[in-house]
Amino acid sequence: MSPELQVFILAMSPIIELNGSIPFALSVLHLPLWKAFLFSFSGNLVPVIALLIFLGPISSLLSKKFRFFEKFFSWLFERTRKRIKPEIERYGKIGLISFIALPTPFTGGWTGAIAAFLIKMPFKFAFPLISLGILINGGIILILSLAGVTVDRYFGWQLLIAIIVIIGIVYATRHRRR
Repeated sequence: MSPELQVFILAMSPIIELNGSIPFALSVLHLPLWKAFLFSFSGNLVPVIALLIFLGPISSLLSKKFRFFEKFFSWLFERTRKRIKPEIERYGKIGLISFIALPTPFTGGWTGAIAAFLIKMPFKFAFPLISLGILINGGIILILSLAGVTVDRYFGWQLLIAIIVIIGIVYATRHRRR
């Protein structure tokens, strides 16, 4: 399988999305920046399009036929509503973009598409907003990945791990105080 296809498929996966595919493309596959970004961005858009078009009909059909899917979709939709509701109510469409753009766990294109479905945003509005959020997210991840690759190249992976741990500790202590 070609490196580009690997990156494209990895970017399509939930949770990983382009937050994982860009660093993978740069550090493991050693793809050029433009290829890492292009294939990650494109791969992340594929499930967004599918979710925006098919999530409603498929979730409705499966929920009617199988109790498991009724519970699953209820859990998924409730969880997404809780996470996105404050930002959408406060900032509107910009809230959806920022929700997707910030590279934190469970806030990428997949969750953005589910959120757009839940607030009944039409495809013609949702897709450009989600695409812009993914584009911004990709830019942030690209910069962070380049910084990580540079630190690793010149100072070694030990310093990179130390920096990540320090950032994690600072984030955890600040987050816990709120």
